[in-house]
Amino acid sequence: MKIILLISFLIMFSFIFLKFYKNNKILKKKKEIKFNKNNLYQWMNLTKKERFDLSKKESNSYLKKRKSLLEEIRKEYKSISKNDKKSL
Repeated sequence: MKIILLISFLIMFSFIFLKFYKNNKILKKKKEIKFNKNNLYQWMNLTKKERFDLSKKESNSYLKKRKSLLEEIRKEYKSISKNDKKSL
C-alpha cells in the first residue's frame, strides 16, 4: 500500500514539475522585446527586473558590435599606414 502511494506521489510530482517547467520556458521566450519608440508601452508593462535584464542584454550586444567595428577600423588604419610608409 505504501509503495503504491509513493509511486503515485512521484508520478504526480513529476507531472506537475514538468508542466510548470514547460510553462515557465514559454513565458521567458515571449518577452524578447527590443526597446524603441514603437513598443514603449510593451516595454513599460514589463517588470523592473525584466526591463533591467533586457537593457543589459542590449547593452552587451551593442558593446560587442562596437568592439568588432573598432577592431576593423584599427586593422584598416594599420594597413593604410603601412602602405603610406612603403610609398614614401
